[in-house]
Order: sequence, then C-alpha cells, then structure tokens
Amino acid sequence: MGSAADTWAGIAQVATLVLLLVAAYRPVGDWMGRVYTKPEHSRVERGAYRIIGVDPNAEQSWPAYLRGVLLFSVVGVLVVYLLQRIQVVLPGDLGLPDVGPSLAFNTAVSFVTNTNWQSYSPEATLGLTVQMAGLAVQNFLSAAVGMAVAVALVRGLAARRSGTIGNVWVDIVRTLGRILLPGAFVFAIVLIAGGVVQSWGSGTDVATLAGGTQHIPDGFVASQEAIKELGTNGGGYFNANSSHPFENPQAWTSLVEVFLMLVIPFSLPRTFGKMVADKRQGYAILAAMAVIFLVSLVAMTLAELAAGGTATQAAGAAMEGKEARFGVLGTTLFDTTSTITSTGAVNGMTDSFTPIGGMMAMLNMMLGEIAPGGVGSGLYGMLVLAVITVFIAGLLVGRTPEYLGKRIGSREIRMAALYILVTPTLVLVGTALSLLIPGVREQVLGTSLFNPGNHGLSELLYAFTSAANNNGSAFGGLTANTTWLNSSLAVAMALGRFLPMVFVLALAGSFAAQDRVPITSGTLPTHRPLFVGLLVGVVVIVTALTYFPVLALGPLAEGLTR
Repeated sequence: MGSAADTWAGIAQVATLVLLLVAAYRPVGDWMGRVYTKPEHSRVERGAYRIIGVDPNAEQSWPAYLRGVLLFSVVGVLVVYLLQRIQVVLPGDLGLPDVGPSLAFNTAVSFVTNTNWQSYSPEATLGLTVQMAGLAVQNFLSAAVGMAVAVALVRGLAARRSGTIGNVWVDIVRTLGRILLPGAFVFAIVLIAGGVVQSWGSGTDVATLAGGTQHIPDGFVASQEAIKELGTNGGGYFNANSSHPFENPQAWTSLVEVFLMLVIPFSLPRTFGKMVADKRQGYAILAAMAVIFLVSLVAMTLAELAAGGTATQAAGAAMEGKEARFGVLGTTLFDTTSTITSTGAVNGMTDSFTPIGGMMAMLNMMLGEIAPGGVGSGLYGMLVLAVITVFIAGLLVGRTPEYLGKRIGSREIRMAALYILVTPTLVLVGTALSLLIPGVREQVLGTSLFNPGNHGLSELLYAFTSAANNNGSAFGGLTANTTWLNSSLAVAMALGRFLPMVFVLALAGSFAAQDRVPITSGTLPTHRPLFVGLLVGVVVIVTALTYFPVLALGPLAEGLTR
C-alpha cells in the first residue's frame, strides 16, 4: 500500500479534490451570499416563523442574537437527552436499553455543540429513532447555528452604525431550508448510489469465516452520513465511523465525503467577500486557509510514509491504522480534513499513526480548526485572528489598527483575546485535572488509559483537545465512558462551543455600531500576500505555540524516543 502506484493514486485524489473545490467556490459562495442578504422570505419560511412566533423582519442586537442561540441549543440538549433516556419505548429501539444519565448527557451536549464525540458504540447503544430524531436532526441544527454566528460577525463588519447583526431565527431557518437540507438530500442519493446503506431494518445475520454468526446492523446511514460530513459534524452511525463499508464503501465515496467536509467552509470566504463588498478580502482569507491546510496535509502524509522501523519500511509505510482500501494518502487526506475542520469523522485510526502524524491531527485542532474549520466556526475563527493580525501590525508601525474600515480598539481586542484563550484553557486545565484530582486520577489511569507514559498522555490530551474544539474525533485507546470523562468532556464541549460565540457576537455588535473610517496611507491592505503571510504567522504563533510544552511531553517525546 505504500507503493508508487498508491502514492500517485493519492496525488490524483488530492488533485481531483482541489478541482472540485475550485469549481464549487464561486457558485456555492455566491448562493450562500444571496441566502443571507436577500430580504424576501419563502412561503414555507413564513410559516416556520409563525409557528415559532418571531417577526422575521425584526433586526436583533448582539445580546438578543446570543439569547436566541443559547435558547435554541439548550432546548436541543434537553430533547436529545430525553430521547436517550426513554429509548425503550420508542419505535426502532432494536431491543437496546435506555442510555445511562452521564452518557446521555455527554451525547446530548456533544451533538448540540457540533462536536459529535462518541463515548459509546453507536450500533450497540442507540436505536433507530434516537439516531434519526435525535442525532441526525442535531447534525442539521448545530451546523446551522455555527453558520448563523459567522454570518452575524460578517454583518457586523459590513454594517454602518446599525447596532444590529441580523435575526438569528431567520439565519437558522434559511441555513436549514436553503443550504443544508437540499445539499444533504442530493448527496445522500449520491452515497446510496455508491453503496452506503439506507434501510429501516434490524440488520442481517451472516456466517463468518470461522464458522460463527455475526449480526450486522443497518439503518438510515446514507442520510445521516451526508449531513454528518456536509455539516462538519462527524458522529458515525457505526463505531468504525467512515472506515465502515456501510458508511464509506468505495474510494470515490471517500473522496465525496472529504469534499462534503470542505465545500461549505472553503466557500464561505467567497460569501464573506460578497457581503463586505470586496471579494479580494475573501480571497485573502481563503489563501490563508489553503496554505495551512496543504502544509498540514503534506506534514502528516510525509510522517506516515517515512515512518521509521524495519517493519514499516518493509511495508513501504506505517500501514497500521490506515484504511487499506484507500492507502496512506487516502487516509491522511481524510484525517487531515476531519481534524482541520470540526468534523471528527475518521477512515483510519489516529492512535496507530506515527507519533508525529498523530501530533499533526492534534495540531489541526489546536490551531482552532480555521483552515477551513467547521461550517461557520472556521470563518469566524479566522476573522477573529485577522483582527488580531491587524492589531499586531498596527503596533509594529505605530498606526491605529483598522479592519475593513472598522477601528480595533481596546474593547475589540479584549473580545478577540478572550476568544483565543478559551479553548487552550479548557484543554490544558481538563487534562491536568484528570491527572491531579485524587480519585479521578486513579479512575483515569486504571480504567480509561491502557497505554502508559507519553502515548497515554497523548490519548488524554487528544480527548480534551477534540472536545474543547468541538471536533469529536478520538485518538483511540481511551475508555471515555466513565462518569468523570463523560461529565468533564461535556463541560469542555459546551464551554468550547458557546463561550467563543459570546465573544464573536459581542465583537460583531461592536463593529456594527461603528461607522467606517476612510482608508489612509497608514491603513494595512488586508487583501495582499503580505497580510496573508502575517495571518498565517499569527495563527501558528498565537495558537499552536500555546500547546508546545504539553506536546513536548506527549507525541514529541514519543516520536523522539523511537
């Protein structure tokens, strides 16, 4: 699998993906721009507004917008939690018991925050109704919330002394009805054509090669798979996630799923450029995202192809943990995409990657998942970092920093600074407490971690990184279905999702209240290569280096000792 033919096949797959994303950038980005700027409401949308009792033409301040986001999400947590707790009385329960309190809470928070962390084996834990009415529905809703918050920030940058940033209910309804539902419907059919299962049934019993019998479950997999990738959610219908042949049967379906993870995040910069009436700004953000993505993909791939050791060199690569059907590049492309977005789906096992390859998956999340990141969250994360970049550039030349005609003062930089501090704090504090609190430490080391030393630390660090960044992928080798990890990871997911949204919306409100200042000779052009380079540098310095000490104790130490 590490042959030259396999390498060229992987390169062809990457080239095809780039062509597909380039072809989609303009039409998808322009369509989303029209969705969020046109004042007309469809008949179905007007009916939805009447049902929920809102005036779609009423603009909201940032606190009102935030209240809508939080209310919508809290109700989602309660519904998903309740469905799991009463599973035995629901249709399609498959004879499975109700889900326990701590696991049900963790799962509810996970899917509402667009994390989709799974401390359980889905096909052995959840019935069909919970999978569809609970998890699949939240795949749509949580993605819509992220996109709504991103659009609110863009509106704040584009507004002039308005004090309002849109209407959260209109943004969510339009995102669902005009973007996510149609897209998921079309690609569910594509995946069905590729062999992904879509069935209401109890499964099939098959004879194994050893002469035994194994039960193979099925379900509405294709419909959940489509929105799982399109909404950068990531929760698998099966425990093996996208390495399961019922979820990802062929090489071309794997490429389709990678495309789905990237198409909205990589097209949103076009939407941003249209909404601020300067498409060059969108190209600059896109360029920064693309540079980081390609560097990460190359680094992870080289780490896996050049793995040390006699066995791995004889095999041509470190094939443990790779999806043998797709080869090394097919696996690293999928894993890079899923961790640099907020998807978390996998078609391999990151725990079995080389230490440096596994570290790259961690770094993708530690960067803030902004290259291109999750649907919505990637764009607003990159824009916050753009604000910090302009501020730093202003300090260097002694000028008042401005971004898109909006001054960046003490209030704006405080919001941006708090935004970038939330996730590292959750990751590092969560990991530390798991190893420091008496009783918890014994549970973590005795029950959750099976690998001692540096690798065990990497597994625990990865779990909190995945949760706080709302990614949802797991390093593997970690038993997370314990009271401590279910609870602490749920807290990390909730705070990692909603605290940054507070600061983003506050920033949007602050920008919306400002008028535009004229461009002067001291204004930093934010559409040129110099700004793109500065932005990439800020991403690496401000975010990645925060984690360097703990990485030195985990994957770096493990890699250097081999």
